[in-house]
Amino acid sequence: QSAVNVPRDFEGCSTLRKYFGQLHYLQSRIPMGAEQEAAVPIAWTEIFSGKTVTHEDIKYEQACILYNLGALHSMLGAMDKRVSEECAAGAFTYLRDHFPHSYSVDMSHQILNLNINLMLGQAQECLLEKSMLDNRKSFLVARISAQVVDYYKEACRALENSETASLLGKIQKDWKKLVQMKIYYFAAVAHLHMGKQAEEQQKFGERVIYFQSALDKLNEAIKLAKGQPETVQEALRFTMDVIGGKYNSAKKDNDFIYHEAVPALDTLQSVKGAPLVKALPVHPTDPAVTGPDIFAKLVPMAAHEASSLYSEEKAKLLRDVMAKIEAKNEVLDQFMDSMQLDPETVDNLDKYSHIPPILMEKCAALSVRPDTVKNLVQSMQVLSGVFTDVEASLKEIRDLLEEDEVQERKLQELLGKVPPSQGSPPPPSPGLAEVSKECAKYMEVHEKASFTNTELHKAMNLHIGNLRLLSGPLEQVRAALPSPTLTEDDKQVLQNLKRILAKVQEMRDQRMSLEQQLREMIQKDDITTSLVTTDRSEMKKLFEEQLKKYDQIKVYLEQNLAAQENVLKALTDANVKYAAVRKGLAEVEHKWNTTVQTLVASYEAYEDLMKKSQEGKDFYTDLEGKAAKLLEKARAACQAAEANRQQVLEKEMKKQPPPRPTAPKPALQKKPLERDAAG
Repeated sequence: QSAVNVPRDFEGCSTLRKYFGQLHYLQSRIPMGAEQEAAVPIAWTEIFSGKTVTHEDIKYEQACILYNLGALHSMLGAMDKRVSEECAAGAFTYLRDHFPHSYSVDMSHQILNLNINLMLGQAQECLLEKSMLDNRKSFLVARISAQVVDYYKEACRALENSETASLLGKIQKDWKKLVQMKIYYFAAVAHLHMGKQAEEQQKFGERVIYFQSALDKLNEAIKLAKGQPETVQEALRFTMDVIGGKYNSAKKDNDFIYHEAVPALDTLQSVKGAPLVKALPVHPTDPAVTGPDIFAKLVPMAAHEASSLYSEEKAKLLRDVMAKIEAKNEVLDQFMDSMQLDPETVDNLDKYSHIPPILMEKCAALSVRPDTVKNLVQSMQVLSGVFTDVEASLKEIRDLLEEDEVQERKLQELLGKVPPSQGSPPPPSPGLAEVSKECAKYMEVHEKASFTNTELHKAMNLHIGNLRLLSGPLEQVRAALPSPTLTEDDKQVLQNLKRILAKVQEMRDQRMSLEQQLREMIQKDDITTSLVTTDRSEMKKLFEEQLKKYDQIKVYLEQNLAAQENVLKALTDANVKYAAVRKGLAEVEHKWNTTVQTLVASYEAYEDLMKKSQEGKDFYTDLEGKAAKLLEKARAACQAAEANRQQVLEKEMKKQPPPRPTAPKPALQKKPLERDAAG
């Protein structure tokens, strides 16, 4: 009842702290939390909305008491002399960090942040005023003032939150305007003292820009101060007199005496705030604040305190162990990265025991088109047949023309041996001249197409074997793919490497498992019951005995970490021996990939080969028809030429007189014999 109707003085703060502490003692013994057995409805009125909010949770009572403690501290701070650096932010900070924000809107995270930064900002103002009265160094005063600005900027951000604006209503705008005015005002104070520091350091150009910036920020503060009390207006006028006087004097001195360049403000080092205020701490279990524990007979408070100390001992143990684990893990990760050894694919031998899916897909496609190879072979045969027919026809034409040329030459030679006759020999046959011309044209076309035909046949011969392979049994396809041939020594090297890699993984897994076990043990380790019955003087001994339960798992972890050096040394040696095997496996893998790609390419080339084969067949069929016609024409022309030669020969023979009989001469009888002998 006293805490609900608390007097607004420091006695009231003491009452709130005591009540808060006793609630803490109570809730540690009696299940009065949300949905617990002894929970009772607790009602408070929200400060801004006036609504009554009820929760069946003792923590809600604690949260409301803390809120009121912070509020009362802020009221007392506003009435106190401005000489203390302690502030009311402690209660709000503890409330924000240790309690849910869903109890009521005035305990939301944003509202609490607003309250905390408003309290810290005002406390920092007090410290700023004290430091100015104590004539502290200008740079320190500037940093203290800059921290005031930082606190108010955080408060302004909280005020700009839509949830905060909705909750505060009209006062949100007034508070925001006031906070913004303070931001500009204390930024002006910070730059005023930065200018004074520049003056002390005889940096007269910097002095001018700092004083000018201070003047600009003060003017912004004055604009935002409309409607503020006369005391605020008076303070602003006084500050304007100080800063304005400083600026005018500095500018005049620099213009007429020092002539230093005035740098841009953004080129100068920003002023970093110095947070020197402290929030009044909240210690729920401090007997000096809470008074005697009225529930001490239920559970001694010493047990709770000792339990906290024991928790810290456990945390220290965990930190020490984790530091060692993380150091070893970092070394292991770097080592494995440098080795580039993947335990899953270190030998890739399983890869060669089956056909890859892409080839299976091609084999399946050919299995439903069984005539693929047959069609391609037939197409090749037809093309070859037509090609051969064309070549035979053109050769026969060429032979006929050559034979005709030979016969014509013989006739001319014969005609040359007889006395010249009246007139000249008959001209060559026009038909043969035309045949010769057409034959030359067809031969040229044939030779050009022959190269393309040869390349097509090469491509067909290359792919048809692959297509026949893909159409055949899968076992043949698998056998056609390269596979590594390992000696017994190679297999031993591989087996050893895989065994050590498995050891590395086993070491990793065991380490993670032990770490998890340790964490779970620490999490579940609650000795509060033991602490209740243990004398305070025996607490240290009890801690030591209880912590011994972790010795065994610590030994296991130490052994695991110590084994790492030997395992990595063995892995290094195994990797050296594996180098040659690795190179061979890489080469086989390259050949395997190339073979797969070649077989896939053959499958994909089938349609193109069929198309080109058909085009070649059509071309040669057309050429074969033309060649056949030309052959008939050549035969007829040759026959005509031969008949013409016979007529010429008969005419010439008729013109010659019959030979006279003569007696044989010995010389004539010897000539043939001499020729034979010479032969």
